[in-house]
Amino acid sequence: MVETLVGQFFGLMALVLCVLAFASRQDDRLLVLLLSANVAFALQFAVFHSWTAAALSLLVLARIALARRYPSNLAAMAAVLAASGLAAALTWQSLADLPALAAMVLGTVGMFVFRGIAMRVLLGLAAVAWTLSHLMVGSIGGALAEMMIIVTNAVTVYRLYRARRRYPGVID
Repeated sequence: MVETLVGQFFGLMALVLCVLAFASRQDDRLLVLLLSANVAFALQFAVFHSWTAAALSLLVLARIALARRYPSNLAAMAAVLAASGLAAALTWQSLADLPALAAMVLGTVGMFVFRGIAMRVLLGLAAVAWTLSHLMVGSIGGALAEMMIIVTNAVTVYRLYRARRRYPGVID
């Protein structure tokens, strides 16, 4: 009972941080807020004994830092993907771990290859995969966090699209 409440607490903490992140139109602020949210997600997955999702959530921290420092660097992206594959291989428990791995791949490609709207679309797809991962471990807070990310991200994509149409060449 206490374990479940602790897991849900971390999921709800991540919810608040993720909504703030995806509501931002600034890529840097988005990435910084995602660092904090992924610490909460990693703790939540660890409490629920979902070791692959916990490990990949921690690797998201490295991915965000590397994507900010080395944008569009395919070697850095390949290193993150290799580390993710290794982490998944070492912690794999069942097919329930597959959505977390898919989310990691989608998010990694999105952050290293794209910016602006395209990056947020891939991060939105990653959020769908993370939602499945949360549901498979029974995390209500985490699933709600990811669903809110999907909605908030979609609204932000629309806002960016509208701004790009209003101010061509100014907003990517």
